[in-house]
Amino acid sequence: MNRIDRVSAILIQLQSRRVVKASDIAERFNISLRTVYRDVKTLEEAGIPIIGEAGVGYSIVDGYRLPPVMFTKEEATAFLTAEKFVEKLTDNATSEHHKSAMYKIRAILKTAEKNLLEDIDSSIEVLRSHSQLKVDNKDHIQTLLNSIAKKSVICIDYFALHSQEHTKREIEAIGIFYKSGYWHLIAYCLLRKDYRDFRLDRIIAIESTGKTFNSKHPTLKAYIAQTAKDQELDMVVIRVEKSIHGHLEYQKYYSGFVSEKTVGGYIEMTFLTASMEGFARWFMMYGDHAEIISPDSLKETVGTIAAAISQKNLQLINSY
Repeated sequence: MNRIDRVSAILIQLQSRRVVKASDIAERFNISLRTVYRDVKTLEEAGIPIIGEAGVGYSIVDGYRLPPVMFTKEEATAFLTAEKFVEKLTDNATSEHHKSAMYKIRAILKTAEKNLLEDIDSSIEVLRSHSQLKVDNKDHIQTLLNSIAKKSVICIDYFALHSQEHTKREIEAIGIFYKSGYWHLIAYCLLRKDYRDFRLDRIIAIESTGKTFNSKHPTLKAYIAQTAKDQELDMVVIRVEKSIHGHLEYQKYYSGFVSEKTVGGYIEMTFLTASMEGFARWFMMYGDHAEIISPDSLKETVGTIAAAISQKNLQLINSY
């Protein structure tokens, strides 16, 4: 990237956030801090009112606005692709807000880019899986994001699948994330006095309590990283015959699938699992067409379960 393009990109980055650290700019463009300082000085000399505070970062004076930026064809098509995902994988409220934003984006596109989006609109599609077709996020996403931004204590009516019970919980929301076809909410539950993972499609209703919180909670990213560390996941490597590999296409993601590669007439698959016994029982569904590469503990668990099944069925046969 030449210097003119980089300085322009830095200006856009400064407009996108309240405060931007010099180190973040340096990391994004793979440049030194000295180069960052020089580029920011160039913007200041061009009349951009930038506030710089040591140890904090850079910001643009509130109220200063530049003319609308122009988007490249690649950026315009990226917006269109994102629109397809938002429409199918979020809730109605979020989808409508995104559509409204897209109208504004399209309004400032050049004629060539507008025509491009119209031409390729029917060439991009996002399809829901069978499990996703049943998911109803009930327009909770925007409500939850607002409560996170305002640090509002909210009350949720939640249906717990394991107990088949409805409970009302006052919570302090931290963040939401999408995984395996479902949106999840991480929040501090005032009833349980601990952090909990709530599936959005199981939240029946949300009510405002009128209270706010000042508690210091970990960021969503830090919480997820710590949770994964606490789980102490075990690596599993198996090989399955190519003839049955297609039958595992959707199931593998629920068992901690990481990667796969072709080895001779087999597909070698790698998983990270929190339950060796749970994985063993899933493996046994197609075990006659597969082999365990590692760990040995998985082989022992499968052998133990298989022996117990054999013994139980032998007893049943002898009882007749």
